[in-house]
Formats: sequence, C-alpha cells, structure tokens
Amino acid sequence: MSQKKHTNVLIFLFGMAFLMLGLAYASVPLYRIFCQKTGYGGTTQVAKKFPNHIKKRMITVRFNSDVDQKLPWRFKPLQKEMKVQLGQEGFAMYSAENLSGKPIQGVSTYNVTPDKAGIYFNKVECFCFLEQTLKPHEKVDMPVLFFVDPEMDNDPNLADVETITLSYTFFPLQGNQGLVQDMHKKG
Repeated sequence: MSQKKHTNVLIFLFGMAFLMLGLAYASVPLYRIFCQKTGYGGTTQVAKKFPNHIKKRMITVRFNSDVDQKLPWRFKPLQKEMKVQLGQEGFAMYSAENLSGKPIQGVSTYNVTPDKAGIYFNKVECFCFLEQTLKPHEKVDMPVLFFVDPEMDNDPNLADVETITLSYTFFPLQGNQGLVQDMHKKG
C-alpha cells in the first residue's frame, strides 16, 4: 500500500472513532428525549395543566418507593393506592427522612408500570423534578400532583389496564457519594 492510502485509512479510522465517541455522549440525552416523548420504559409525562374533561373510567394508582443502599434515607409513600378517574386530579404524598447526622442530597428516578401506560401518566408537580437536600435527621413530606390522560380511554392497547404503579427510587447525588460512603463506614 502506498503512503497516501495508509494516511487515508488512518484519517478514516480516526474519523470513525471520533464519530462513535460523539454518539456515545449524545446517546443518553437522545434516549431520555425518546423515552419522554413516547413513554417508553414507563417514562411518565410532564404536563403544565390538567385536562378540561374527566372520563368515567376508574384507574387504581399504586405507589412504590425504593432507596439506593448508599443513601441513608427512609422513603415511603403515605398512601398505598388511590382510585382516580381518567383526567381527574390526583394528589399523593411521599415521606423522606435523612437517617444520618449530616445533610445529604438525593435525586430520584421514576417510572410507571405497566410500561405501556407511561405515555398517559402525567405529572403536573413533583418532588422528582428537583434534587432534594435533607438536613441531619430531617423528615419531610413530598407531594406529587398527577393525572392519567383521558385519551387512554381511546387506546385499545390499554383497555386491559386497571392499575398503574408509580415507582420512585432515590439515589445519592453524585457529589455526595464520598460522604455517604464515609457515613456507612462509621455507622
């Protein structure tokens, strides 16, 4: 092979490596946007206001909570479930408590099951939109204001859905991970 061909192959390989690196960095935000737009994986929607009509169909909404083992918090829903009509305003509360002697920041992830209901589950206000900081031994109630879109009634793929489970998992905010690990070693 000539020197020019070697140079062209090398430029091509570096270009492909750069392209793959760029795609790797872009994949997380692109995947997040895809999930938010389609409800894929049980990703819920965010709404600015409630719908102007309510359907008669009732849905049971169950509430679930988990905490990453690295986060010394107690986190639980204050109600196990509630029944809402499609389009009706739902209001639920979760309780979080910092079990440590130091302030800790946490962030939650969320989804609904069945996954196919994610596109119809809308949150208007939620503690999950922000990072949460709890002072030592502080206990707080965290609200969720939501509705299940009345359009779900027109989707034949969801005709069998009678129950939706809203699930949250709290994790330590990345900047706190060393602090959280130190606390586990001490206590």
